[in-house]
Amino acid sequence: MFAAVSPHALSPRIPNMPDTPSARRSLTVVYNPVKVDDLDSAKELVAKAAAQHGWEDPSWIETTEDETGEKQGREAVRSGADVVASLGGDGTVRAVASALVGTDVALGLLPGGTGNLLARNLGLPIDSLENAVEAMLGGTERRIDVGLMRVSDKPIRPHESHGTHDGGSQVDDDEEVFLVMAGLGLDGQVMAGTNEKVKAVVGWVAYIFSGLRQVFSRGFRVDVSSKGSSGVTGQHGDHEREHDEPSGSVSRHARTVVVGNCGTLQGGLELMPEAKLDDGILDAVVVAPNGAFGWFSVISDLVSRHRAGHRRLDRLRGREFTVTAGRPVEAEIDGDPIGEHVSLGIRILPDSLVVRVG
Repeated sequence: MFAAVSPHALSPRIPNMPDTPSARRSLTVVYNPVKVDDLDSAKELVAKAAAQHGWEDPSWIETTEDETGEKQGREAVRSGADVVASLGGDGTVRAVASALVGTDVALGLLPGGTGNLLARNLGLPIDSLENAVEAMLGGTERRIDVGLMRVSDKPIRPHESHGTHDGGSQVDDDEEVFLVMAGLGLDGQVMAGTNEKVKAVVGWVAYIFSGLRQVFSRGFRVDVSSKGSSGVTGQHGDHEREHDEPSGSVSRHARTVVVGNCGTLQGGLELMPEAKLDDGILDAVVVAPNGAFGWFSVISDLVSRHRAGHRRLDRLRGREFTVTAGRPVEAEIDGDPIGEHVSLGIRILPDSLVVRVG
């Protein structure tokens, strides 16, 4: 699917690939103008750093309300860019990364939003554009996994989910790439209910304000099943499964279900402590508190980084997930609300994205 638009072939898995001396490298920055306060200063900073590192003068492409970064990323790949950097929020990062999946063109991460969740999980600078540029241009390259999600307004039977088939390095037309987390329930409600003006002033704290308004809203019945790993963690008999072997399931009344490629949220909170960006496995949590005491128990579990889960919080691992709610529930993907849906089909695409790291 991607070979037709990219001159860069997919490399074998190499966790960290050091730069080698070669011709001057090419950088394209895809930026969201809403997230960049001083574009001229940003361009000057990046151009100066590129010259110091022996890179070509960077190209810049602006996103629009309708074209949020994927089209621009594909344009940069066709133009021969070695690195395509995202300068914007998590939505811009996801859109640009979607254009790079399955290629050897590397994703650069420049902070411009309030979340910067992928950069946080990679340990990259998130508070200084200058430091982020230096890490991007002077660093190395690392392959990571990406998640793929499809949604439906009716239950997705396992054999209908792409996650039950061998998709190779391809992404189906009805699948969306995610880099960090996706899910439904409270997390989707929080994202949908966050006031953008408040977020612009107070940053990620705006999500807390939204969460407090939603925390005691009604939950939903949900069935979550996984394949290809250790299933529900902490259960007797856990072991690694083959790719297509059923590994675990949870059926209960819940408030939120989150499936993640990595596990660290804003403020350093580890929602999924075992999650790694390059292990070929997705992690999931099913949160099912009962009243204020239940929420206190869940929060205590997260703060203490408890890995086994308990009766109000189930943890699962797998290469594929099917999530089916008893009614339409607000869903989100990498922090972007995508409306109410009944079912999610989610799978991992290992080693499919190259990222510049410090």
